[in-house]
Amino acid sequence: MHGYELWAELERRQVEKWASLSKPQVYYSLRKLAAARRIIASRDDDASLGPERRVYEPSDAGRRLLADSLARAQWATQRPPDPFATWLVLAWQARPRDVAAQLARRRRFLERQVTEDRAALGEVIAETSPSSDAAMVVRLSIRRFETELAWLEEVEARQRPG
Repeated sequence: MHGYELWAELERRQVEKWASLSKPQVYYSLRKLAAARRIIASRDDDASLGPERRVYEPSDAGRRLLADSLARAQWATQRPPDPFATWLVLAWQARPRDVAAQLARRRRFLERQVTEDRAALGEVIAETSPSSDAAMVVRLSIRRFETELAWLEEVEARQRPG
């Protein structure tokens, strides 16, 4: 597919919920992958429409690199950074009203994410199956948010020092 088509598909699949990715990054990555011969132009629909209309497909070398990259241990052994946890560790220095406001803000955010992800799960299942990898990832996301919501109740109920 070409760059615009790829971006539209990523948006349709709500990739921004699971990956930090922007439209310029997609085009930059396509150019970089093409320069490294990891993808190849399979056809140009119309050269006058520019590079975003160039249709790409993976090269053999690109497929091998992807397979090799997916075998790296780091995929299974890294912890994601959590800005809210960092904030909470520092929150003892914040004003009590600001702590309460941030906790309420976090609760609303988590509740919104659960609602949106449940809707996304329905769409993923309709397009794939209940046991697809994509459905499993969305379920994991929902469970993480639900777990954090339960934990947040404990945080809100505790007696803060100071």
